[in-house]
Amino acid sequence: MPDNAATAGLDIPDGERAALELLERGALEVEGRLVGASNATLYCTIKGGGAEANCVYKPVAGERPLWDFPTGTLAGREVAAYAVSRAAGWNVAPPTVMRDGPFGPGMCQLWIDLDPEVDLVALSRRSDHAGLREMAVFDAVVNNADRKIGHLLPVTDGHLYGCDHGVCFAEEYKLRTVLWQWRGKALPRRSVEALRRLADDMAAGWLADELSKHLTRREINATRSRVAKLLKHPTYPYPSEDWPAIPWPPV
Repeated sequence: MPDNAATAGLDIPDGERAALELLERGALEVEGRLVGASNATLYCTIKGGGAEANCVYKPVAGERPLWDFPTGTLAGREVAAYAVSRAAGWNVAPPTVMRDGPFGPGMCQLWIDLDPEVDLVALSRRSDHAGLREMAVFDAVVNNADRKIGHLLPVTDGHLYGCDHGVCFAEEYKLRTVLWQWRGKALPRRSVEALRRLADDMAAGWLADELSKHLTRREINATRSRVAKLLKHPTYPYPSEDWPAIPWPPV
């Protein structure tokens, strides 16, 4: 199993375990660049052990500096987001690892084929979609500053993934999302149970250890505090009065 995958104490399905192994150890070949992305985002083929898949590779060297996040940390934040997603059981982030590649170390994430029948704008406005509700809680935990409509990845079996979690885990409240339709409403029981799992895993130490590979101690403590606050007041958060509520562009 890849050393940098968040697997300790987790019951990972065989298919996802195989995907993590392929992402970590497979031969990476760049096929093209996703030109709409603000940072270098490369579409790749990865092969190994008789398996083949497509993935996204974001080298650290291709990250554009930001004023509010330390330079060179975005790829690691995506891996940390996967760890939180997997530990809670939300499975929002696709399998994601840190590895070396043609342009140096970077994030490597399994490519997700979208369900072409889903209207993403209409999906983002729904209030009755369980996966979307869980994504909103996940975003609150990781403090996602960039949940755009285009970051929603619905697949044909009904599951909903999300991508582009590089600007997460800030210490200050920076939640910026298109998913505000539940603000102030009570969290579902399933979400509360997921938060309890996260709190337990942080207390056990292994999840904090995993996050420490990519985040500062203060960022980890801030994540722990967000989980505790959501458990104490189990409601969806409100937008900040000091921070834009919706990313731009929203799509």
